[in-house]
Amino acid sequence: MFQGSIPALITPFKNGNIDYESFYKIIEWSLSEGSHGFVPCGTTGESPTLSHQEHIKVVDECVRIVDKRVPVIAGTGSNNTVEAIEFTNHAEKSGADAALVVTPYYNKPTQEGLQAHFKKIAESTSLPIIIYNIPGRSIVDMTIDTMSVLSNISNIVGVKDATNDLFRPLLTQTKIQKDFCYLSGEDGTALAYLAQGGQGCISVTANIAPKLCSDMQNLWRERKINLAQDINFKLSKRYFILFLLIFDLFQPTSSPAKHLLYFTHNLSVLIVLTIFTYDIVPTPEQCSL
Repeated sequence: MFQGSIPALITPFKNGNIDYESFYKIIEWSLSEGSHGFVPCGTTGESPTLSHQEHIKVVDECVRIVDKRVPVIAGTGSNNTVEAIEFTNHAEKSGADAALVVTPYYNKPTQEGLQAHFKKIAESTSLPIIIYNIPGRSIVDMTIDTMSVLSNISNIVGVKDATNDLFRPLLTQTKIQKDFCYLSGEDGTALAYLAQGGQGCISVTANIAPKLCSDMQNLWRERKINLAQDINFKLSKRYFILFLLIFDLFQPTSSPAKHLLYFTHNLSVLIVLTIFTYDIVPTPEQCSL
């Protein structure tokens, strides 16, 4: 089952094109720092604004670079069921280990619509599917009852929970009896999520602090709780830069992460046009916190 610190990878751009040289460097550095898996083409990877061909190539390149050293959970979701199936089938052919499928955004489907959407995708593939529940962005919240129904499908194996509701994993576990994977989608509550029965975090912060994020997860599994809490405190300054400033200034997740990587690793910071650039740039001193 998937666990630990799993970076939701940024997608670096240069001169209007994806910068695969920087993408390679990010992945190799993150692997050397102990990351337990990767998610290409998630929210942080700017998947809604990638072209179809860009999306496919990013997944291909991630799978190729990682080369089975850790799991690759490809973002394959769409509010178009047919497109989500196409992305998921491609991820399976590329050699990805699982698919992360977001609840359809903008359409505002009913709970019955969510069931039909995920059932159709699951039937199209043998890949394990992780539900991505992020009501703050998709404007639809998959209920625990709906998730329980979907968990009866053999290859729907877990959830990336970005509800920021720490009671949710406990309640879900009372409804889902099978071995189900619970991954946090909120860095600020990642450690607390483990205490509620979670197994890991699909993380934005792991782009810029992969060792701290992986160490925190490892220490928790080793039952060294105080040491894990110490690391979480160190990470809190990064959470502030990545998230609190975003909420105050309405900045997208990828912008500050890319700026931090620029300062620390001299990597591309360009983002696609519809995602507004980060107008308060973190300083080198903040990056070294």
